[in-house]
Amino acid sequence: MRFVQLDTPKPISKIGLGTWQFGSKEWGYGPDYERRAADIVRRALDLGVTLFDTAEVYGFGRSERILGAALGDDRGRVVVASKIFPLLPVAPVVQQRAVASAARLGVRTIDLYQVHQANPVVADTTTMRGMRALQDVGLVAEVGVSNYSLRRWRFAEAALGRRVLSNQVRYSMVDRGPEKDLLPYAEQAGRIVIAYSPLAQGFLSGRYDARNPPSGAVRRANPYFLPENLERGAALIGALREVADAHDATPSQIALAHLLRHPNVVAIPGASSVEQVERNAAAAEIDLADDEYAALAAAARAFRPVTGLAAVPKLIRARAGR
Repeated sequence: MRFVQLDTPKPISKIGLGTWQFGSKEWGYGPDYERRAADIVRRALDLGVTLFDTAEVYGFGRSERILGAALGDDRGRVVVASKIFPLLPVAPVVQQRAVASAARLGVRTIDLYQVHQANPVVADTTTMRGMRALQDVGLVAEVGVSNYSLRRWRFAEAALGRRVLSNQVRYSMVDRGPEKDLLPYAEQAGRIVIAYSPLAQGFLSGRYDARNPPSGAVRRANPYFLPENLERGAALIGALREVADAHDATPSQIALAHLLRHPNVVAIPGASSVEQVERNAAAAEIDLADDEYAALAAAARAFRPVTGLAAVPKLIRARAGR
């Protein structure tokens, strides 16, 4: 495993484990998945994964409980990250919710406590006042944000009066917005961009095509899995497969390696099996050649999916089976 080269109390692995699916029914993994979650976490630990990300809203607290129980006595040696759902995130509420998350996780200190979304009404001034109080009493070690613009990330940091270590955002080869400003800022300021959905919910795995669409409510609601977009993405998947063959790897591993080439990026893919977490962790060790990286970047730029309002009627028809 490789780690981010930053001054943090505990080392942060370049590949973490996202646990949105722990305790959640939306992914369609079946009723036995909760039992498998412990095996996935234990194997991740064996492989050197040190970043485990959850949130109070995942499974309405079940994800935190499952993760905390699975980590067991190893909770103190890894980076346990959670997120507050920003419903009225004023200082007293932030403090109360952190106490509740820590209890569900079974930890005395939440290593990284993040604001899940920027609240459009409540200013970060009061939210970060609560975060600062949590740091002062030792309940929170590092503060992070999620889905923040660069401007708001910097404002949150000014409001905290300390570093806001990370910004967790949707980032993959097909969601490249963070490359414009978040990644340059992270490198310049010594911060971290945590990439969630780094495989675009499996779109980049090469498992799906127009004749073999995914199941599960989450993916069915993602416009990338429209038959038209699966067809448009064939060239990108082909480029991933070509590089994967050269490294005896999978397209998913190459897609992760492409993101991890940036020194301040960490990826937190989920895993539905022990084998999947093994493949994800191995991606941290793949070194892409300059020409391979350039070819992949060009293929990603050439992908033009149907998204936004234009995708809505297509999604409705797809879900209706027409």
